[in-house]
Amino acid sequence: MSSDDLATQLRRLAGERLVELRRDPAVDATSAESEIRTVLARFFDSEASRRLLGGQPLLTVADEDRLTKEVLDHLLGLGPLQKLLDDPEITDIHVRGASSVWVKLRDGSRRELDPVVTSPDELVDLVRNAASRSSKGERRFDASTVECNLCLEDGSRLFAVMDVSTTPSLVIRKHQFHLSSLSQLQSTGLLTSELVDFFGAAVRARRNIVIAGGTGSGKTTLLRALMNEIPVQERIVTIEDAYELGLDRFGDLHPDHDILQSRPANIEGHGEITLADLTRMALRMDPDRVIVGEVRGAEAFPMLLAMSQGNNGSMCTLHADSTRAVFAKLAAYVSMANTGLPVDVVNLVIANAVHVVVHIEIVDGRRRITSIREVVDADGPRIVSNEIFRSVDDGPATSAFPMSGDLREVLEHHGYSSSAVWS
Repeated sequence: MSSDDLATQLRRLAGERLVELRRDPAVDATSAESEIRTVLARFFDSEASRRLLGGQPLLTVADEDRLTKEVLDHLLGLGPLQKLLDDPEITDIHVRGASSVWVKLRDGSRRELDPVVTSPDELVDLVRNAASRSSKGERRFDASTVECNLCLEDGSRLFAVMDVSTTPSLVIRKHQFHLSSLSQLQSTGLLTSELVDFFGAAVRARRNIVIAGGTGSGKTTLLRALMNEIPVQERIVTIEDAYELGLDRFGDLHPDHDILQSRPANIEGHGEITLADLTRMALRMDPDRVIVGEVRGAEAFPMLLAMSQGNNGSMCTLHADSTRAVFAKLAAYVSMANTGLPVDVVNLVIANAVHVVVHIEIVDGRRRITSIREVVDADGPRIVSNEIFRSVDDGPATSAFPMSGDLREVLEHHGYSSSAVWS
């Protein structure tokens, strides 16, 4: 029996057992994997006896381990993509049909790898297999549902598209949950010791913080680290389009929490739950702080109202190319809520709600905090702000203009003592 034939037989055998296991709702992924390993181990014992009687060479331990991983990757993972998901150096995976795979590495560089499928149809089947195992119920991926958005078991986010593109495509963004504290971000070079002290004091002082930047710049990673500075006794409610913040992965830090995720409409066009819907729900759940994974629409208005009406210490991310551009983005998002408010009133809402705006971007392959801006007030069509930290010559952000007396006082009260910022 060839290696390919043996692998096919193992997949069929394990697949049949997995179908039986999935009929029992009490069986989780860990139990299923353990049972499949047992099934494969029994097969290898039987195969060894057969080969001994037939005078054939035995499978080595390495052969058995390789075949076991291939079967588990096929049935419980992403098949040929699983080895890329398991690589800690890879942060993003881009697959376009049967063409070469492109990956991003932790150092910001990109690399071209061999194709993982032999045809576009095989990629579609791979996505459908993953979608059928979604923890939120089976998802469709076909001509009538051309996009698929999944959160994988390890917290990675998978997005796939077909029909509207020249060939089926898949993108996976892996989340680095191990970077979960300000001190860890300092060790990567993202933060200086002064910024660690500043952010820690800002969180303890319950300042409302907006983190801006481009795709893949590290907004979620920084937000996660800020969240983990929140005192353990506070109740947190997070609002996400896809589970990325990983609040439940830090249960000891946040024992009292709820995690809300938006939901698309069903085939009949019913049942959609938007981020704006979730924001209103979150405010009824008695939160000390509301965290929005990414603001990009009408949810901005209820979020800003929540920030300005007692839920201080809330945080969010959004896409913007500078700290100053955040204000125009927020105003545009508020307009999507059809409030009918004039621009000066919208700016007043923003100024009352947001205390600190942070911009993060990738510079020469490395993530950098490029600007931190304090929101001071609103003056008609203009937000009055003050850039208190700024990156110069692509270096780390250092003290720029003096912060206001109010911010200085509240940060000092919560442990921040750098005189460089206001000297």
